[in-house]
Amino acid sequence: MTHFFEDIKVQVLSYYDNLVVLFPKLVVGVVLFLLIYLFSRWIRTYSLRRLKLRMDDPLLARFVSNLVGTVFVIIAFLVLLQAVGLGEIAIGLLSTAGLGAFILGFAFKDIGENFLSGIVLAFKRPFRVGDTVELNGHAGKVITLNLRDVQIKTFDGKDIFIPNANVIKNAVINYTIDGFLRQEFTIGLDYESNMEEAVKIIQETVSKNQEVLSGERSPSVVYGDLAASTLNVKVQYWINTFEANVPGLILKRNLIDQVLDALNKNGFYLPSDIIEVKSYKDKELPFKSQVA
Repeated sequence: MTHFFEDIKVQVLSYYDNLVVLFPKLVVGVVLFLLIYLFSRWIRTYSLRRLKLRMDDPLLARFVSNLVGTVFVIIAFLVLLQAVGLGEIAIGLLSTAGLGAFILGFAFKDIGENFLSGIVLAFKRPFRVGDTVELNGHAGKVITLNLRDVQIKTFDGKDIFIPNANVIKNAVINYTIDGFLRQEFTIGLDYESNMEEAVKIIQETVSKNQEVLSGERSPSVVYGDLAASTLNVKVQYWINTFEANVPGLILKRNLIDQVLDALNKNGFYLPSDIIEVKSYKDKELPFKSQVA
């Protein structure tokens, strides 16, 4: 029994000696960890503030600043392990983390794919929050972009969440990335009309609207289809979506009203579809009906 207690005493003393030797290293490691951790908090806040001034996309700025802060926290933890003499464990953790990420990549393929696609979208930026886009056949405004999906709100009020991987793999149509958007509408003119004069009136009417761009993006009027009863004239014009005071759909409605009013005041006839009706009263029909 005495021998048993002696073994316990020796073991406790050995732990104490190890603790005495390890304690200064542990204190240094904890201090270094806290310093690096506090520095990571500061550098994350500082980088976020600076990036917001240089970038017009707060999502990308926040993502980069959080990534920088996370890297410093990982470095702080590895420094702590190295300071207390557990450098081999740190190397083991890094290798295990790499292996674990490899295994989880197969187990959660879709999640990982969307995550990586979100990172690519965050840096490549084919669209920004507020842009009008068409993704996977859905058109609307981009509400938010995270590391899993893109949320767009359609023009009829629906919220659609599209996985980032689908956005990366398919075509992205951005209508407002540079602020310039072309719209158009069609007017049907009678074939007997003075087409040159009608085009001039339409051109002048559309150009007078302050929301319509001029210069290189001046409105244009071109002939379209030869319909049954009208010559369809296509009116094309550009607007600046960044500085628009009137929404595009309302502007289009206003321009159509203005063009129709100008044409009517100048005596232009805008016919509807003409249907030819023939009467065969008291005449033999040109075909014979067959009754089974």
